[in-house]
This record gives sequence, C-alpha cells and structure tokens, in this order.
Amino acid sequence: MNRTRSRRIRPWLAGVLVTGLVAVAAGLYWFQPWQLWVDATVQESLPSAPLPARTSQPAAEPPAVSQSSQPAAPTELATGSLISHEHRTTGTVRLLRAADGALVLRLEGLETSSGPDVHVWLTDAPVKPGKDGWDVFDDGAHLDAGKLKGNRGNQNYPLPAGTDLARYTSVSLWCDRFNVSFGAAELTGQGA
Repeated sequence: MNRTRSRRIRPWLAGVLVTGLVAVAAGLYWFQPWQLWVDATVQESLPSAPLPARTSQPAAEPPAVSQSSQPAAPTELATGSLISHEHRTTGTVRLLRAADGALVLRLEGLETSSGPDVHVWLTDAPVKPGKDGWDVFDDGAHLDAGKLKGNRGNQNYPLPAGTDLARYTSVSLWCDRFNVSFGAAELTGQGA
C-alpha cells in the first residue's frame, strides 16, 4: 500500500519542483537582482568638433597656424540636477550643441543603480519629488536617447538632427522593464 501511495506523490512533487524552478528562473530574468551590486563606470570626454582650418591668407599677413587640432567647446543650451526616484540618483544633465551643430544630451557625475533596461529619456513631463514622480514620464511626449551606458560617470547621448528642444522640459533615467523613473532632472536654460 505504501508503494502505491508514493507513486501517486512523485508525479505531483515533480510538477511542483519544475513549476518552482521555472518561476525562479523567470523571476531572476525579469528582476535581475544581481544588477544591484554591479557598477559600470563610463567616462566619455565632453563632445567637441575641430574648428575648420584656414585655407587662404592675404599675402601681407604671416601664415596662420592651423586650428584643426584645437577642439571647439560645445554650447550649453540647458542644464538640470538629477533627483532620486525609485533608486538613489545624483548627477547633472546638460543639453549641448557641439561645434558641428550636433545636439548631445550629457550626463555628468552620474551615480545611480544598475537596472535591467534603463534608458535616457528627454521628456515633457514635470519633475516631481518622491513617489509622485516615479511614473509620470511615459504619460506624454518623450524621446529615447538610448540605453544607459553605465550607472556611474560622464556620458554623451547624441540626439537626432532636428530635435525640437522646446518640446522637452526634463530628463528621466527610465526603466522600461518596470515603467518607473530611477531619477530625473528638470531642464532650465535657453534651450529648455
């Protein structure tokens, strides 16, 4: 009688174990808890473009030294300080126009948590402190500047040509997987 009973339990137990393993694997994939202990530091230089070299000089002037090796500093259009939302986040956001006219969103001194599928968004949403600001950034217009390159450091995100900066008032480090902001900055300045 014990043999019959143990045979009936085994398939049920195997089903529970398989279901449990699948649930654990799915949870690990979805939440990626190891990201909380992983830091990726990215240190990119300030975007610049070389100044055009002079090609002709009047005969009375001495020859000019080529300026092509001297990079031109970008123009700052807007700036903002990151505040924390879902994860502790600090740093500065800058919208820049490089000497060649390209628009760049730059994160400086960034410190936040790593996460699964965090993107840098330029948005039209207001920046609200605390939990009120966690999920407002996908409600209106937003432009995805790209996946977050690292959770620490200085990073450049090129924006598409023709981006209308007047449409956007903030930047969010947006976790696409959980639809929540890690941190955000309100933009102020002539381009915001």
